Amino acid sequence: MKLFRFSSPAAFYPLAGKLIPVFWVLAILALGIGLYWGLLETPDRLGGTNPQKEYYRIIFIHVPAAWLSMWLYLMLAVWSAIGLVFNTRLSFMMARATAPTGAIFTFLALVTGSIWGHPSWGTWWDWDPRLTSELILFFLYVGYLALNSAIDDHRRGDKASALLAIVGLVMLPIIFWSINCPDPNQCAALHQRSSLSQMEGNILFAMLIMTLGMWMYSFATTLTRLRSIILEREGDSTWARDILEKSA
Repeated sequence: MKLFRFSSPAAFYPLAGKLIPVFWVLAILALGIGLYWGLLETPDRLGGTNPQKEYYRIIFIHVPAAWLSMWLYLMLAVWSAIGLVFNTRLSFMMARATAPTGAIFTFLALVTGSIWGHPSWGTWWDWDPRLTSELILFFLYVGYLALNSAIDDHRRGDKASALLAIVGLVMLPIIFWSINCPDPNQCAALHQRSSLSQMEGNILFAMLIMTLGMWMYSFATTLTRLRSIILEREGDSTWARDILEKSA
């Protein structure tokens, strides 16, 4: 198949260069529309059993960031597994390029969650399952990056960090369960349950557009980082040396 030719770093490098501007444009457009709609076209107060005032608008950043933190970790683990099974260099490089963006979104979800939680719950932090599991996910990202960087041999570092990423997959169903727990008494959490089905249409629209924008942003930054990793690891090849010499 023609797609398999892009499994080579030399073939994927120019393709990534063509895709990056497209993803940046889509990210800027979606984030611009999402922020405008979320800040100006949604009600001043979020309804429900515990109505919230203007500060509820932070959900347009918090919720998409939390979704992306889990989605990118899944992608990190999938690329790691592909690399281990098929021993493909590009898969390990893609996993390594994904991790920093995932860590950023996880940190953003934690920070915005604390900002949202203070006026809602009266505290910046609570060690409930939902907050704690997201914090552990952040530590998994950091641990993956630290382990990958600590080993000088790229192949050994990729395999060791890939194993850590795959083991860490256990956190994703835990986070999902903690947010969608059917029995509030079992969850014992301040963080509210998922309420997508109860949201007003314009609130849901803004949140989904923001999610799309952050998704496009993650593609753009991951591919940009991937190109740097490819040049770093393929520096001894003729094609990579030619690119480095032209950019010098």
